[in-house]
Amino acid sequence: MVRILLLLILTVTAIRSSAAGTAENTATAIFDSDFRTLQTKVNGNDMLPPIIIMGSDDVLSVEFDELAAERRYLRYELLHCDAQWRHDRLLPSEYIEGFNEYTIDDYSFSQATLTQYVHYRLLIPNPEMKIKLSGNYLLRVYDESSPTDILLQQRFCIAEPLMNASASVTSRTDIDFNRDHQQLSVRVDSKGLSVNNLMTDVIISVEQNGRTDNVVTLNGPDRIAGSTAFWEHSPKLIFPAGNEYRRMEVISTSYPGMGVVEISFAHPYYHISLQTDEPRAEAPYSYDQTQKGRFRVREYNSTDSDTEAEYVMVHFALDMPELQGKDIFIEGDLTNRSFSPESLMVFNRATGRYEHSMLLKQGAYNYEYLTVDHGSETGSYIPVEGNHYQTANEYLIKVYYRQPGARYDRLVAVTSVTAGV
Repeated sequence: MVRILLLLILTVTAIRSSAAGTAENTATAIFDSDFRTLQTKVNGNDMLPPIIIMGSDDVLSVEFDELAAERRYLRYELLHCDAQWRHDRLLPSEYIEGFNEYTIDDYSFSQATLTQYVHYRLLIPNPEMKIKLSGNYLLRVYDESSPTDILLQQRFCIAEPLMNASASVTSRTDIDFNRDHQQLSVRVDSKGLSVNNLMTDVIISVEQNGRTDNVVTLNGPDRIAGSTAFWEHSPKLIFPAGNEYRRMEVISTSYPGMGVVEISFAHPYYHISLQTDEPRAEAPYSYDQTQKGRFRVREYNSTDSDTEAEYVMVHFALDMPELQGKDIFIEGDLTNRSFSPESLMVFNRATGRYEHSMLLKQGAYNYEYLTVDHGSETGSYIPVEGNHYQTANEYLIKVYYRQPGARYDRLVAVTSVTAGV
């Protein structure tokens, strides 16, 4: 029954992804179900957001696997996007020095794994493709024999630190006090950069824990003092506080790791059953040091987990009554932060709980359950995770500047702040 359900999910995903891969879609996404474990590293660090500084020695690594025995001839291209991740229609020659396509030549075959896969890696910047402009970029990967069929894509940013930005976060918000929300204040100093109008030319973008469904984009600060703009009491900068991410580890097929209750084998995969999760909305807050939805590939006995970690079928279960008019999704980097069939929990009337099975590479993972109202694209912590003002949320603030008459948004400052720290 589990295999039939998995096959159905993968088939629906493939059909949906095929259509999405040809649409005007600029989210980080995988459109072909043979591709897995899309991950970025900045200077080798997999816990940092995909942002590098222009003109520095920073290197962004984009890595992923294809479930296959042979190498495929893959190529990639870059698209420049505006502050809201819309393709801004700049010509490649305006933001790339050289040709805007190149072959992915860095690849390795899996070693001693039941599931054969090819691990690919590409670096940004590189000698073949030099980036000339700051801003938001979308890296798109395709088979050289079918350049219009996008297999996967990854967002990343190039920043030029021309302004100073700082932020603070408090649970004493304009709508409640130490209860369900957190509120940000943001300060941007244009320094020596000549800005025509701080009220219209500067845009800030705020992300909570890397989520993409509730990103806030604002211009028009609350006040301006000299060369400094302040966003201090904006209702849009009040975020539901949520809860700490859940954690689980699938680093071994011999013994259960964190959150694992059973390991079994049914060809062709090991099956990892996680402990049944419970709703936490009514439970007292409990601090846990998490990685804000990120994951790390790891096989406990390996010297190179990128090619020696196994792919395992992980079974999630959430014990709660069926919700009407809402869907429940698994949120985190393990699902590319998307609300899709790959992350959708399905209510099993036989067991009276929500369930989902997902093929994951061995490693340590963060995740949470978000509910999405039918017809909506924004997730809610209610009624599963709950809102707790103490939650150590991480907020990433990006500052964009568009000069009068310019055709693109420059990323001129980046900062972050963590609640309670």
